[in-house]
Amino acid sequence: MNDPFGHHSGQFANNHSEAENRQFADTFGRLTQEFATAMTEGHEASDTKVQDLVRRHYEFCLQFWTPNQHSYKALAMSYVLPSPYQEAYEEVAMGLAKFHYNAILIWADNNLSN
Repeated sequence: MNDPFGHHSGQFANNHSEAENRQFADTFGRLTQEFATAMTEGHEASDTKVQDLVRRHYEFCLQFWTPNQHSYKALAMSYVLPSPYQEAYEEVAMGLAKFHYNAILIWADNNLSN
């Protein structure tokens, strides 16, 4: 199977309405832009502002699944490995994928368990 989103992605059905999917995309887009702004303003991944963005990202994820420390870090890894996720982040701002990855690792270590 050659699924660019990973071999497990086909196990999940999108049963959301078109309006809900638009709302999810809009919310995620705004959050991603806030990460890009924080990065370009020179904030570190460990800064309180950035860590609050990660908390909001995690809360966004909770609409779809409940990641533990390990699985949330694995999601972050998909942002830096060659994938459509990495490409999307890098289109927003060069270096954003790695910035978001680093921020998630810090937040997950401080707030989640396995």
